[in-house]
Amino acid sequence: MPLHEQDGAAGSVGAVVLNGLVLLVDVVATSGAVAATRSRKAKVIAMAALLSSASPDEIEIVTSYLGGALRQRRTGLGWRAVSTLPPPAAEPSLTVLEVHAAFDAIAALGGAGSQAARSAAVADLFGRATADEQAWLRGVVTGAVRQGALDALVQEAVAAAAAVPLAAVRRAAMLTGSTVAVAVAAFSGGLDTLEAFGLEVGRPVLPMLASSAPDLPAALAKASRGAGGEVAVDVKLDGIRIQVHRSGDVVRIATRTLEDITDRLPEVVEIARSLPASAFVLDGEALALDADGRPRPFQETASRTAQAAGVSVTPYFFDVLHVDGDDLLDSPGTVRMAALERLVPPEHRVPRLVTADPAAAADFLTESLRSGHEGVVVKNPTAPYDAGRRGSAWVKVKPVHTLDLVVLAVEWGSGRRHGWLSNIHLGARDPETGGFVMLGKTFKGMTDEMLAWQTQRFQELEASRSSHVVQVRPEQVVEIAFDGVQRSSRYPGGMALRFARVVRYRDDKLAAEADTIDLVREFFEHRG
Repeated sequence: MPLHEQDGAAGSVGAVVLNGLVLLVDVVATSGAVAATRSRKAKVIAMAALLSSASPDEIEIVTSYLGGALRQRRTGLGWRAVSTLPPPAAEPSLTVLEVHAAFDAIAALGGAGSQAARSAAVADLFGRATADEQAWLRGVVTGAVRQGALDALVQEAVAAAAAVPLAAVRRAAMLTGSTVAVAVAAFSGGLDTLEAFGLEVGRPVLPMLASSAPDLPAALAKASRGAGGEVAVDVKLDGIRIQVHRSGDVVRIATRTLEDITDRLPEVVEIARSLPASAFVLDGEALALDADGRPRPFQETASRTAQAAGVSVTPYFFDVLHVDGDDLLDSPGTVRMAALERLVPPEHRVPRLVTADPAAAADFLTESLRSGHEGVVVKNPTAPYDAGRRGSAWVKVKPVHTLDLVVLAVEWGSGRRHGWLSNIHLGARDPETGGFVMLGKTFKGMTDEMLAWQTQRFQELEASRSSHVVQVRPEQVVEIAFDGVQRSSRYPGGMALRFARVVRYRDDKLAAEADTIDLVREFFEHRG
């Protein structure tokens, strides 16, 4: 039965194939089925069914579309370009290959007359789409596809459809930084092709991430898995996460989102070339320091114009993944720590204490805060580098509790803030549904500069509005400080943040990396 004629049950999704081509309507119906169910298993079954019906030429596109993204990095299209559309087609006819080719052509437009040509191309593509397809295409163009299909779920679907182990898919995706590329490999070569992926100097891998704990004793217990043994305690720097690859004289620097920022950090390139190895991969932070060696405001480090303003950054490394032919990803932390000490001089290593003494760890945390840093990261010294994962092997502690949340809506201000978008609605990520759970609102901590910026930013992300509230696409991450978590019947999660205030907006984080509602519950259980 064609997808667009069936009842939409996620477990029964199967794709329509016309002359060997998957129709866009199949993607739209699968997206709808995935969004309609809270069952992780049902989501995976739905996506796997569509992937199973795709031809080799379609796997890359279908995988990307299931994740709610186009293959083109930039199309030149925004919300305004798709706000007014032609009448929809009565019947579905577009294939995913045709849609991809159309966006390729749109992305290639430039120069004189390109705006008119782009508008004509949009009208042609959307005019061939049904009403449901138009809505989905508009969503994928503007980043507003809300179907609950996070990257991890797409990887599960790839594993199921290609009949390969999920662990192999996840590891290959971590090493390549691309679920789409791994999907193509899984279908074309199976397990052997996936296992052939390795760490490649020059190709960034997804970074290992730290989970959070409400206090130091909880972090020590979590990182040591309750054993109370020796842990490594690192100073938590408030800088830009960097991954530095060197092969000979060629150096590449990537952010946590794998963006190449090599040209922006020449001082880091110089230091990397000075180290006594010809090939390595280092993990660390870059931050701006004042004359006394204390960290400057994060905005100065993060600013793309830092160099023009005369602000240099200093790299500090805390892990090493490869040195001169030796891959260290699977080695325990003790081995990687020793390799780091041999490769990187002390002035460019993150300060670290290895101890089993809670009192010594507490003193180290105090000194970290006194030096102007955020806190500490407690690490299990036996754990491998679990790239792309946020587990219990690394646990961060910041005495001023903060969460990275997603802005769901914004209210227009009154009084002195009239004309500005002010009070932001805050949401934590729900890993089960792929959606967000509202935890409250805040306008505290906002400077006039921040208010001006967010007024422009959130109108760009606008999804709908009333007279007082602008609903926005859930894309912007904001770091929120708070004094505790309290019970609340006002919000769907049953909890609300106490005295929430804005620390900064996080353009270095994606919404899929925001903190989860499970972490908020952990704070609630510890602090009530």
